[in-house]
This record gives sequence, structure tokens and C-alpha cells, in this order.
Amino acid sequence: MSRVHRAAKIFGSTVIALVGVIVISLALPLPVWRTGRLQVPPLNFVSGEQLVSRSSRIWIDTDAACGATATTDPDDCLAIVWLAAHEPNIVGISSSYGNASSAVVERTTEALAAIIASSGLPQIPVWRGAAGPLTRSAEAISPAHAALRAALEQGPLTILALGPLTNVAAVLDGRPDLQRNVAALIAVMGHRPGHLFHPSEASGRGMLLGHGPIFRDLNFAKDAIAARSVLQMRLPITLVPYDAARHVRITADDLDRLARLGPAFAWAAGRARGWLNYWQSDIGQPGFYPFDWVAAAVVAVPERFGCALANAWIADEWAFWLYPRKSLLVGPATAGNATAKARVIYCPRADPSLHRYLQTGETQRALASSAINGKKNSPAVSISPGAVRL
Repeated sequence: MSRVHRAAKIFGSTVIALVGVIVISLALPLPVWRTGRLQVPPLNFVSGEQLVSRSSRIWIDTDAACGATATTDPDDCLAIVWLAAHEPNIVGISSSYGNASSAVVERTTEALAAIIASSGLPQIPVWRGAAGPLTRSAEAISPAHAALRAALEQGPLTILALGPLTNVAAVLDGRPDLQRNVAALIAVMGHRPGHLFHPSEASGRGMLLGHGPIFRDLNFAKDAIAARSVLQMRLPITLVPYDAARHVRITADDLDRLARLGPAFAWAAGRARGWLNYWQSDIGQPGFYPFDWVAAAVVAVPERFGCALANAWIADEWAFWLYPRKSLLVGPATAGNATAKARVIYCPRADPSLHRYLQTGETQRALASSAINGKKNSPAVSISPGAVRL
């Protein structure tokens, strides 16, 4: 046997052995595999109302694709419709690549904004944003970047970032004057060291021998450079992680209930059906966790969350104990190998009542009030295309 053949045989045997070890480990009832919950130092939690500072003016940055495929989450659309009913002063929406291409996201967001306006709620302008990760060459040509700059120049603004932080980083880079007008940046990302985005959660159902799929911290992973840039700006950042959404599971009955709240909710609920089927068949859960919708609730009702002041940093973290990858980590102390670090508000706990609050009486009253105000007043838009300098 030649050296090449021997090397190939050794390599093949090694690969087979590694695959075997992984498969066996997935089958074993180890808590860390089944739950994704490594032990971590505790944080001191208080009501989010004590920590989350906000401005009445709100900007939404989104990668909404909402049902573009069966495995494309609808959370952004549910978040935007719900927030439009609760907050009358959403001054703009910027689109971003992320869950899908920028073209798909832009079409989805524009369709959603149109149906929101046709429901009697205030009209919200949508601006096309980043098509890919942060680059200097693309910074000056995005209409969303110009519109967000104009909104910040008008005064304090709460930014709800439901996707990668590309648009936010591009707008704020080198502009301390605009950074000072960020009343709060609420971002859907971050996790405790050693914690996995693991929706099967020891249920023993779903793919991978009942272990179920493990999600990435997608918004961070899509543009870690932008996240690092924003982290270094020392903004008032609130991180809403996967853990917060674990307290709110949306089932088929919930979608039916949402569809009765009006055309905009019915449209968003209809686009959530494929995602729900994916969670039921592949993940093994009766419903899905609405990550972005929960983050929107932090904007409107922070008192329903448990939050803590914590350190956030970017560092290599071992994925499945096999290879290192960049992660946005949160804890009481910062790791020594951090490449960026900041003090943040971390909100991983939601009140058990949040699930019902998001879709029942309070939301119906907010919809009625917003519709009445929207018909009496001009649309809640503080930026017109003519005001944006490209």
C-alpha cells in the first residue's frame, strides 16, 4: 500500500471516528447537550423599567423576511405590527439583509408597512438599507443611512435593531454627535458563556437523535464587525437574548387569535404558519419562540422584564467543543481575551404574563386607540424623502 493510500485510509478512519463520537454524544442524556445550559456566575436582576432608558421617538431596523421560506422566521413582522399598535411615534423603518437578501427584506417590509397603514394605524416610511456586512464603500449610498442620520439629528431616538447592526454602525461611525442622541439601542443578540440557542430544550424530540437543531446568534454572526464597532461606541445598549423569548411560545391557537386582531396581524400570522410547522416537525416543539417580538416588548413594556447591568464582550467561544467562533458574550466579568467590551443592560427574563399580554386585551385596546388617533391626526412620520440628504 502506498503512502498516499495509507494517509487517505488514516484520514478516513479519523473522520468516521469523529462522526461516531459526535453521534454518540448527541444520543447521550448529557444535560449540557440536552439543554445548552452551562453553569454561569449569577447576575443581579431588577425590573427593566429601572434600567432601560427610552425616547418616545422610535426607529426600527429590521431584516424581516417573514415566511419567505418555510424556515424563515416571522418574528420581525409580528414585532413591527405589535409595536405600531402600541407606540404612535415610529418615525422610520430601515431594511437590512439578514434573514434573507436585502431585496426580499425590502419588499416584505414595504408590504407590511402598507397593510399597517391600510388598517388605520399611522403610516411608517420604509428605507432601503444594507445589502451586506459593513463596508466603507457602501456607507454613503444607502437611503436608510441618510434617513436614520436625519432622524438622529432631530433629537433623541430609540433604535430597535431586529437584525445585524450594519445600518446602525454605518450611521454612527465617526459621528459622536449622533451617538449622543441614541437614547437606547435595543438589539436582539448576545448570550451567557457556554449557553446554546437550543430550542428543543431536553424534550427528546426533533432532528439529531432528539437533540434538535442549535441556532446561531444570527444577528451577531451576520456582521460581527458591525457589532464590535457599535459595542466600542459606549452607547446605552440593551441586549435581548434568546433566553427572553423562551418564556413566550406561539402556537397555532395563538396565531388564530392574532389573526382576529385585524388585517395587519392576520397578514403576519398567515406568514408564520410555515415557521410554526418547522418548529413542530423538525424542532419538536408545539410552538415557536418569537425572538424579535419579545425585543419589541422591551421597548413598550420594560417593566415586564428582568434585566441586569452586565459586561459584554466579543471573544472566541468553542462551538460544540469542536472549533472556536466569535461570540458576543455577557457576564459579570469580562474575559481576558476580549477584543471589544462595554457595559450593557441584559434582559433575558420575561414575566410569565407577557405571552398573554402580547396578543389579547391590551393589544386590542392599543389597536383601537392607535386606529382612532391615526384617523384623527396626520401620519406619525417625522422624516420626509425631501428631508433626507444623500
